[in-house]
Amino acid sequence: MTSDYAPLILKPLDRPARLADLPMPSRVGLDAPAESVMTDLREARAGYISPDRSVAEAQAAMTGRGVRLLFVLDEAREIAGVLTMTDLAGEKVVRFMQDRGIARGDVTVGDVMTPAGELQAVSLAQVKGMRVGHVVATLKATGRQHITVADGNCVCGVFSTQRIARQLGIAFDTFAVASTFAEIEAALAG
Repeated sequence: MTSDYAPLILKPLDRPARLADLPMPSRVGLDAPAESVMTDLREARAGYISPDRSVAEAQAAMTGRGVRLLFVLDEAREIAGVLTMTDLAGEKVVRFMQDRGIARGDVTVGDVMTPAGELQAVSLAQVKGMRVGHVVATLKATGRQHITVADGNCVCGVFSTQRIARQLGIAFDTFAVASTFAEIEAALAG
């Protein structure tokens, strides 16, 4: 069966070799379609981790992937929750350590994640009629850094303040929601 196919031609890798850069998302305005600032998980693989991993492993995974949110998947590969960099860098881990009298190395993702039962999403159908301004207003009203997008029971996208600000052409501190939106508003007003 493989005799029907000729092998590909291999050659030495040109030096210096480097990994291809992901294309930078295009600049947008508040009236651009919301989908233009959505990370489409049907095209890009979502970052994920299991609940039994340590918070240090989660932080390393986020840093390695350049993301600030990981989906937490159970053994059946269903969403058990989400973990954000804010969860790891904020008081959540410290509070858990103090309550249990344990070291940071003993805290797992499952201990500090936001469980699936508490997650909310906007529908993909609703996103199709939204503009970037709607997404910014929703993030601001909820005080969140991320909004998940679902098509039925399938999470198919994520909006993040970091990506939206980058596409709006605004630099900001991703750790502080309040300053993020203040900077977005100031940059848009200017």
